[in-house]
Amino acid sequence: MTAPLQRTIPVRPGLDLQVREAGTSGSPVLVLHGGPGPSGISPLVDHLASEHRVVAPTHPGWEGTVRPHDLDCVPALAAAYLDLLSHLGLNDVTLIGTSFGGWVATQTVLDDREGRISRLVLMDAIGPAIPGQQVTVPAGPPAPAAAGPAPQGGPSAQAMAAMRAYAGPTMADAGMLPRLSTVTCPVLVIWGADDAVVTPDFGRAYAAAFRHVRFELIPGAGHLPIREQPEAIFARLDSFLTP
Repeated sequence: MTAPLQRTIPVRPGLDLQVREAGTSGSPVLVLHGGPGPSGISPLVDHLASEHRVVAPTHPGWEGTVRPHDLDCVPALAAAYLDLLSHLGLNDVTLIGTSFGGWVATQTVLDDREGRISRLVLMDAIGPAIPGQQVTVPAGPPAPAAAGPAPQGGPSAQAMAAMRAYAGPTMADAGMLPRLSTVTCPVLVIWGADDAVVTPDFGRAYAAAFRHVRFELIPGAGHLPIREQPEAIFARLDSFLTP
């Protein structure tokens, strides 16, 4: 597959997922986007496609897609992605999630009864309730950057509504943190040193709850390090994914 392919996959009755696929052979990678939507992970998908089969779904409720009524929490969305992996017959999967997508990724690993996921990568992820730490949601839709082509800022109004439907008013799962010690696969946690949405202290506490984890702080990056310091991200990611 030379160019990314966008297709609709019926993962179960009543649920079709919009999925971008890229790459050819190589081990599979499932990439879950954050609040800004699929465009926020495009550099990641393009980079990984040279060595991996990349699958990047659009969360139902983003980009004009329909969110079924039964997709009303993060565990329900995680179950949809486990169904997607089953539908595609994928095993030995590296799961990457950024921001809200990181929460979904963590939940997906926790609920992976068939052992399809072999590695987890979190980038400035939300998810667990961490004592003394708050999630500061970006205000408003992305605004043009003062310099450079990448738009900065928070999710669109539609994306924010979808995220609230999944995440609830607290934007956190009070019971998740103690469960992270049950994750047996290797975990890489990448964090922007200047993240104002979820601070590096949040990231360190998140990482510390896993058993087999590497924590990487990215200088000069905020909540969207893949936009702000892509080469630094790629270097750490490639090192983690190299057998």
